[in-house]
Amino acid sequence: MPPNNLPSQSPPATKHIETQQQRKSASSLSQIIEENEDGSFVDPLCAPGKIHKITFADITSASYKVKDGITCTPCVRSHLSNLTGVDIYFKKDFLQYTGSFKERGACYALRMLTDEQKSKGVISASLGNHALALCYHGKLLHIPVTVVMPVVAPIMKIQACKSHGATVVVKGKNMKEAKQIAMKMAKENGFTYINGYDHPHIIAGQGTLGLEMVEQVKDIDAIVVPVGGGGLIAGIALAAKTLVPHVKIIGVESDRCPSFSTALKTGKPTEVPILSTLADGLAVPLVGYNAYATASSLIDKMVVVNEEWIAIAILRLVEHEKCVVEGAGASGLAAILAGQLDELK
Repeated sequence: MPPNNLPSQSPPATKHIETQQQRKSASSLSQIIEENEDGSFVDPLCAPGKIHKITFADITSASYKVKDGITCTPCVRSHLSNLTGVDIYFKKDFLQYTGSFKERGACYALRMLTDEQKSKGVISASLGNHALALCYHGKLLHIPVTVVMPVVAPIMKIQACKSHGATVVVKGKNMKEAKQIAMKMAKENGFTYINGYDHPHIIAGQGTLGLEMVEQVKDIDAIVVPVGGGGLIAGIALAAKTLVPHVKIIGVESDRCPSFSTALKTGKPTEVPILSTLADGLAVPLVGYNAYATASSLIDKMVVVNEEWIAIAILRLVEHEKCVVEGAGASGLAAILAGQLDELK
């Protein structure tokens, strides 16, 4: 039975009740972009001092809501297990229609909108994967989508977003500028702004990965998660540790942008400089406040890998798994190949 159904954890009636509660809480959350005195904009759902910690009930609600909208992807033993000496299972979420796990959160966030929010449309800022997921599911749900993509975004992903009928604005030299532009447009046009890694519904949606993995892999010991803004590891950690308390959660970042490692050292989300990296999907200078609040106490270890090992991991995945995976997705394997997770042997 597909893991999204979670027969052993929650009966269908319970999940329906949770979905109703989640819908009620969603309508009570303020999603109106606020403007500071200096002219900058802030998303009240993803701001310091207004933390929204995710609960396990949020994740089971998301699982129920998106079960007919996303693919329950395979989690299979890797051919690289013998080479590395680690019993590796790869969760192949690149098999989602748009090629990434971002569909889970995007699908859930869109389905949780009120009718008024749906009619006015949504907006977000993204380098690619979140934008693409939002555009695709927006098209399926007939919700107008606008995405602001910085000028460094891959042209292929810009074109892919346009192919789904979305309004694509290519502006801003980096994600920080693109987010400000998107929030300004949201305030001026009445759009609902959906942060790609820190919106509560995004984090809950990503958590469905954790539900699936603990169902698919018997006697799971550890989950190695790529970390950018922190939404993925927050959702997975909460889901997995609730169901399997002894499982170790290990986060992996590029040494070109170690924002979550820095946050753990300083005790709060702290902005770090970004350098060019093969793992561009992890290049988030400031981790999400909700993601940090949810994940920080659940993470057992953070690992920072260099570009050489990310490149090697991409090649090994092509050679041994016949999978073409971007640098962000290969970072977990990079940490294993680099010998930084030998305790898993």
